[in-house]
Amino acid sequence: MTNNKTIRKWLDEMTALLQPDNVVWVDGSDEQREELRRLAVECGELFKLNQEKLPGCYLHRTNPNDVARVEDRTFICTSKQEDAGPTNNWCEPQEMYKKLYNIARGSYQGRTMYVIPYSMGPIGSPLAKIGLEVTDSVYVVLNMLIMTRVSPKVLEVLGDSDDWVRGLHSRCDIDPENRYICHFPEDNTIISVNSGYGGNVLLGKKCFALRIASYQGWKEGWMAEHMLILGLQNPKGEVHYIAAAFPSACGKTNLAMLIPPAYLREKGYKVWTVGDDIAWMRIGEDGRLYAINPENGFFGVAPGTNEHSNFNALESTKKNTIFTNVALDQNDNTVWWEGLNKNLPENALDWKGNPWDPAKFNKADKSTCAAHPNSRFTAPAENCPCISDEFNKGAGVPISAIVFGGRRAKCAPLVYQSRDWENGVFVGSAMASETTAAAAGAVGVVRRDPMAMLPFCGYHMGDYFRHWLDMGKKLGDKAPKIFNVNWFRTDDEGNFLWPGFGDNMRVLNWIVDRCEGKADATETAIGYVPKPEDIDLTDLDMDKATLEDILTVDTEVWTREAAEIEEHYKKFGDRLPAELRAQLETLKKNLS
Repeated sequence: MTNNKTIRKWLDEMTALLQPDNVVWVDGSDEQREELRRLAVECGELFKLNQEKLPGCYLHRTNPNDVARVEDRTFICTSKQEDAGPTNNWCEPQEMYKKLYNIARGSYQGRTMYVIPYSMGPIGSPLAKIGLEVTDSVYVVLNMLIMTRVSPKVLEVLGDSDDWVRGLHSRCDIDPENRYICHFPEDNTIISVNSGYGGNVLLGKKCFALRIASYQGWKEGWMAEHMLILGLQNPKGEVHYIAAAFPSACGKTNLAMLIPPAYLREKGYKVWTVGDDIAWMRIGEDGRLYAINPENGFFGVAPGTNEHSNFNALESTKKNTIFTNVALDQNDNTVWWEGLNKNLPENALDWKGNPWDPAKFNKADKSTCAAHPNSRFTAPAENCPCISDEFNKGAGVPISAIVFGGRRAKCAPLVYQSRDWENGVFVGSAMASETTAAAAGAVGVVRRDPMAMLPFCGYHMGDYFRHWLDMGKKLGDKAPKIFNVNWFRTDDEGNFLWPGFGDNMRVLNWIVDRCEGKADATETAIGYVPKPEDIDLTDLDMDKATLEDILTVDTEVWTREAAEIEEHYKKFGDRLPAELRAQLETLKKNLS
């Protein structure tokens, strides 16, 4: 398949270590995909669903001990511990290689080694990167065929270069005590053992696209971010692109695939999805910041996804999709999950494959659910009704605005704009969300998640903040404007004051107008807040007083927030950029 000496050497090492019965190169062809599906059904890795209702769709069940990402088993292995930083688990690289190779040694005996050459981003794009993953799981191969671009052309583009990411995955015994997901950013290497769950084993996803790529971007002068990318088209046909970062449970996928409210649709507004999860961004020849979505599919959470909450995401799952840990409705051999509809299936198997009794279902008790709360769908992006024409072009889209957000009941206003790039980096570095009833532990606890990258930054987060500041200096006056949004302000009874979902388009329109210099704003202690009359409330059941309320900046609340940010910053020590300390002092001064 390739004469690349670095690939051949690595594959020889992997073959000697893993001792597979045979080796199969994955070529991305329809014929091979069909054969792999057949094999997966034959060995029980996949269950074929109703092909009339869900053509090309299959169900997979993971081991019950292996249903989510394992942060405590995820390591960044750099030669110096301080380079991994305080937010990552660290181990000395040679020590970890030895441990992992001992676990994986001989684990492919009686199994096939699949070799997957893949491109993160359109093949040949100047913004794309290349990886190779070896795996003993047909499920992983079929998911990687959806999530990445797999083709012999990948190897043609790579040629003799050593600029590719090595990925070793072995299911081993699915033993949680010996489960490790390890990244060696200095070696462009990822190793995952004893897991079969997508987030731990689809090595192109968070492992490469964020943890390794964030390190590559730091060294090479670009950015790998946990961000959606959307295009907002106005009635004149002009499209402005926005990248946005949110912690989990803040509506990221819904925003990426937003459907404008009827009033704005009728005027001609549209939203185009470029990406729902990850953005790679480089400075273009014209000095602006350009972004691609390095992925080729969506790895979405199923529960709560329905035609009302996210019509476009649900439509994306209607063909050639792999469902993981959802329920099987045996009446028509289709899938079901909590929140899909209100029709609890009478003859279903739960995510473990056991008969499910709808009479015992209690929404507050996750153990009674038919689908696992973290059950997933892996769907091709091309299925999405609002996928952007730019998705496969590879040149990237010019980013006008970067948006941060979180779930804050009383703190952040509906939307505000940072004063400049440096102040925007400060806003992102202090990003936080409050825990909900859906999460374990106390409700309303503030969790800091800078740029939504806390679990995914492949190096010291103080250096990561510095990299953001340096990128701003390179961009100069062509830097995107930076904003913060909060769809989750509540009244004293805990009711949400903003309708959210499609109506978030009204806020996005103000953001674009600010980027274009067409909208006014009021300067506050934290940044620029819209004048109430500049948020379009047409056809919305909301009065101006409520809007004014969710645009207010409460000095008392923000004084407490500043103290919490100061505490948050302590963990980064002397690697926290001085500019961010100065930004915090400015905030405190403004509040006083």
